[in-house]
Amino acid sequence: MERYFSTEMPGVLFLRNVLLFSLAGLIPVLALYVFLSPGFASALVAGGANLSRFLRQVVTNGIPVVVVVNYVGFFLFALSNSQPGSNRDSAVFIVIDIFARIGVFVSLHALIYVLSTDWFGSFGGSRATALSVVAPTLARSALFENISGVYLYATLISAVPLYVSSIRRSPTLRPIAEVFPYSAGHAAMAIIIFGLLAGILTALAAAVMSIQN
Repeated sequence: MERYFSTEMPGVLFLRNVLLFSLAGLIPVLALYVFLSPGFASALVAGGANLSRFLRQVVTNGIPVVVVVNYVGFFLFALSNSQPGSNRDSAVFIVIDIFARIGVFVSLHALIYVLSTDWFGSFGGSRATALSVVAPTLARSALFENISGVYLYATLISAVPLYVSSIRRSPTLRPIAEVFPYSAGHAAMAIIIFGLLAGILTALAAAVMSIQN
């Protein structure tokens, strides 16, 4: 992955790679979501309003969210690999990523929902309504119950490389990862950390929902 994401490469090339990897991470998860949703695939094949709304949702919400979140993850990955001799525990990059990833994911959903009221008349044209549905939507995303879950798990493609590389160099996390058999420990722990991130997102969304109610 270092060949695709480095602090030494031109910004345009870095952004191009982020976009390509984001699409590679989004398309399979999106296809899985459509396959698992009863009647959804047939509704899309029929075309019409269902297909146009679906494509609009993916283009205006999904791709921007996935690309920006992945940009943050891949930038942190490149930054962490540019400091191999640092005395700092590389686990700090994981902590930064978790907070940044959640913050960007939530903020972009809120912003796009509000903009959608002006552009497409979504949510009855009410910005307050748009903001009020952000928390309930994100609370179910970790369980893959809505399309926001697709966008969340599409960002795994940037989280796993960062987490694995950070775990390997971390004096704190590496011994824990070595508990797992064979060489699967780093990847398994990276998935567990991402699951923790999804849990934090769900808890935060649930807390906001309780305040709203």
